[in-house]
Amino acid sequence: MAECDVCGEDETMPYECRHCGGTYCGDHRLPESHNCPVVDQWERGDQGAVFDSSFDDSIGGSSDDSGGLADRLGIDTGPGGPLAYLRGNMTYLFLGLMWVTWGLQFAALAVGDEFHQSLFVFSTENPLYVWTWVTSVFAHSTASLFHILFNSIVIYFFGRLVERYVGWRQFALLFVASGVLAGFGQVGFQLLANPDVTTGVVGASGAALALMGVLTILNPRLTVYLYFVIPAPIWLISGGTVAVSLLFIVIGEPGAAGIAHVAHLVGLLVGLGYGRRIRDRIQIPNQLQLGGSGPGGPGGPGGPGRGPF
Repeated sequence: MAECDVCGEDETMPYECRHCGGTYCGDHRLPESHNCPVVDQWERGDQGAVFDSSFDDSIGGSSDDSGGLADRLGIDTGPGGPLAYLRGNMTYLFLGLMWVTWGLQFAALAVGDEFHQSLFVFSTENPLYVWTWVTSVFAHSTASLFHILFNSIVIYFFGRLVERYVGWRQFALLFVASGVLAGFGQVGFQLLANPDVTTGVVGASGAALALMGVLTILNPRLTVYLYFVIPAPIWLISGGTVAVSLLFIVIGEPGAAGIAHVAHLVGLLVGLGYGRRIRDRIQIPNQLQLGGSGPGGPGGPGGPGRGPF
């Protein structure tokens, strides 16, 4: 535990500036956020044409970001670049995209239900509408506010913690990949089990449960406060989610209670697998306050769902 040199906030995993040697919280980790002397040098041109914050957003690797997709595409995500906000803020960006997409869904529904489904629903009827593989992750049920609200709560709390420790690039890849794979799991299972029945899937809970799976591996004793009140270890919530999902899948009700249980299970398994891959390089704190959702925690009965449409 250390205090931020700027605001005095206690930090379990503080950032240390390689230039001035100070200790800072996430809000003041960048040199320009804590009046680091190197900023003046940069403005005078002493540091060359490119300014490197020297903070490593990757997992246990070099702070050199060369060779990444953004670099190959010529996209500047460094400090001062047009997309600098993406650094460390993918959780907020994805939450924003979810709510913007939800608004666009209502506009599409005004045109017609078929039009809406062709844009946002990953379905067994049109599984080769490849754009819906991704848009369905950010789309949610328009019949109720609770679907997107509960997913937003889970992603807001879990996402910020995961992004902080794995880096924004890895977080973005994990979020989108787990959401897409969760949708494939649900749609693929339905096609195999009952190909004559048309069903679709929307929602980000596959990605949300992947985040929970990562945290379960990194620190299974992490205390999560359901409803901001009830403490429970995250391993228990994850185990309960697996048990509930498997139960409904085994009895032949993968979409019971309007919840895509196969998608939930796939998303959680992706997160558990990724957590195992990085667990020797990451440490996280022991408590996290989370507004829970349902008896089974995130993704449990009544919880946030990547729901059948």
